[in-house]
Amino acid sequence: MPAHATSTAVGLAVGVLLDAAFGDPRRGHPVAGFGAVAGRLERAMHADDRARGVAYTALCVGTTAALGLGLRRAVAGRPLATVAVTAGCTWAVLGGTTLRREARLIAAPLVAGDLPAARAALPRLVGRDPARLDDKGIARAVVESVAENTSDAVVAPLFWGAVAGIPGLLGYRAINTLDAMVGHHTPRHENFGWASARLDDAANWLPARLTGLLTVAVAPVVGGDRARAWAVLRRDGGSHPSPNAGRCEASAAGALDVALGGRNVYAGRTEDRPRLGDGPPPSPTDIDRANRLSATVGLAAAAPAVAFVAARAARRTRGTPR
Repeated sequence: MPAHATSTAVGLAVGVLLDAAFGDPRRGHPVAGFGAVAGRLERAMHADDRARGVAYTALCVGTTAALGLGLRRAVAGRPLATVAVTAGCTWAVLGGTTLRREARLIAAPLVAGDLPAARAALPRLVGRDPARLDDKGIARAVVESVAENTSDAVVAPLFWGAVAGIPGLLGYRAINTLDAMVGHHTPRHENFGWASARLDDAANWLPARLTGLLTVAVAPVVGGDRARAWAVLRRDGGSHPSPNAGRCEASAAGALDVALGGRNVYAGRTEDRPRLGDGPPPSPTDIDRANRLSATVGLAAAAPAVAFVAARAARRTRGTPR
């Protein structure tokens, strides 16, 4: 296969390796830069109105996707440049290594019995009120976050990168970042953030279900049983209030043989989530198992994503007149 036909696939693979080796940069992260710009725009455009929120979402996502299209056109016909830009964009939008790093920073004091330190570290990963959580509550929050964000931070970016290349990578990350910023049931964002939240639901619908299936497939890596993980995914995946998070969390609960769900408190707002799984609540040591499960799911998603892009490029190359 000619070099130009494999450049996007190679770029995806290199981006996955860069994330595995380095994680997110501590400073100057492009996603943080996007968030800062989107935050200023939100303050300028905000109104308690869905139409204004639709315009805000369209402007932020459309501009980012257009940037991706411009980058793709700028490197078209230049295989090495395509590899470099695709790798850089993939690295920028993936977050699996940093996700697991943050989980470990909470797990370490929790396993050591230092509950105040674990509570202090929790807000870097989870939006719940840590003051109300004991060690098992913190462990459940972390395991749930790792399970859900395995889709948001790894599987979904790879999915959209495989489907749409550089514009897919950047466009998806813009959608997911906006959801994290304004897609909340709060007085300020209930209406304004509606479009961002619904667009994020749509963008994650297929990746979340793929995450659930991959989690079932790799369950033995953490001593889990595929049949049990599949049964919990089928039974409990649709009971979560999110149309997507439940698939990720239920499959993880089945693979880890723990029970997720329960009462969550967010800045004074309480949500009672349905029970997912049949086992006991997660213990602090289950965070390491959740991390191993997440890393394996990420690898299981990367391989077919790269293979899909390479196969599609090969078909296009064969169909090009000579």
